[in-house]
Amino acid sequence: MSNEAATVKDLIKTLEDGRDGFAKASERLKNDSAPDVSRKFQEFSARRAAMADELRRTAGLSGDSVPEGGTVGGAVHRGWIAVKDALTGDNPSAIIAAAEQGEDHAKSKFRDALEDKSLSPAVREVVARQATEVQAAHDYVSSLKHAVR
Repeated sequence: MSNEAATVKDLIKTLEDGRDGFAKASERLKNDSAPDVSRKFQEFSARRAAMADELRRTAGLSGDSVPEGGTVGGAVHRGWIAVKDALTGDNPSAIIAAAEQGEDHAKSKFRDALEDKSLSPAVREVVARQATEVQAAHDYVSSLKHAVR
């Protein structure tokens, strides 16, 4: 597997973890007093799914295939596993803090990917645009975390 394919595969798994984490957090917050946050997290979940698909298609254009789905073991290392722990409780602050941890990790993965010199121009363009979107989601989640303190 090429360096680019490995980088794209890692980003796709990170995006899929974010998709799942935001969806679970959304569901948990919907039953709480945070329906607006729940809706926003659902939007983030849908965007992460679309972003993963876009990366998958872009990698396919270069001849590299990237399998779908992540692994539970890999999720531990990608950051969103903390959401699972937070979702066992009823504390919106804990759920938001876990989401921020996941977003910190996603930001780091995208920053690392942009430093990968093996990325083709087409893949680099998609990764750069998606990194901006990940940063915006992180900033939203971070502002929530600081607002509920």
